[in-house]
Amino acid sequence: QVQLVESGGGLVQAGDSLRLSCAASGVTISSYTMAWFRQVPGKESEFVAFHSWSGFTNYVDSVKGRFTISRDNAKNTVYLQMNSLKPEDTAVYSCAAGRSINTSRRTYTYWGQGTQVIVSS
Repeated sequence: QVQLVESGGGLVQAGDSLRLSCAASGVTISSYTMAWFRQVPGKESEFVAFHSWSGFTNYVDSVKGRFTISRDNAKNTVYLQMNSLKPEDTAVYSCAAGRSINTSRRTYTYWGQGTQVIVSS
């Protein structure tokens, strides 16, 4: 059974940093593109970043220069380092695993339950 379990969310102030983690089991992430998406109630899920199995990364424009996605294949874990957080970054952040190198959520097979990030102004 594949599980992706996110952690590291919380309530922070604007300008602060957080590091999200996504621990995988039942799947070897070294063979997958790992991604982070975020969702605000009432809005569609938004692509945030991906890290392909080959090491290619991509980010949504609104987080470029502030967020960094990385992975530790030995720990089967992917991370999202979020710096200079803004109130508009408030969302539930979910990690996902897929075979394609793509920003579309439809191409990702496995999903975590998400972790809440709240950034106060």
